[in-house]
Amino acid sequence: MPSLLFCGPKMAACGIVISIWGVIMLAMLGIFFSAKSAVLIEDVPFTEEDIRNDASPPQNIYNLYNQVGINCFIAAAVYVAIGAVSLCQVRLNKRQEYMVT
Repeated sequence: MPSLLFCGPKMAACGIVISIWGVIMLAMLGIFFSAKSAVLIEDVPFTEEDIRNDASPPQNIYNLYNQVGINCFIAAAVYVAIGAVSLCQVRLNKRQEYMVT
């Protein structure tokens, strides 16, 4: 029977730690972008032409804030998936320790 084990215990533990950190950070960034925090204006991708050519510039900026917030939540979900895979690898490594060959 083929094994689903593809990384060692230290790498799996590192994946869990990095995933937890990534989920917390990206979820908080997503919340702050959705709340349209003024501190994060430098991270919103807009140009001067976007402001000049638009009839309602604040609405365009708010839409960009929401899009970046959604992107942060999607990235946090990817980190959740990577954390789940790392957790499975930790459990498979522990089970491998107790197997008699």
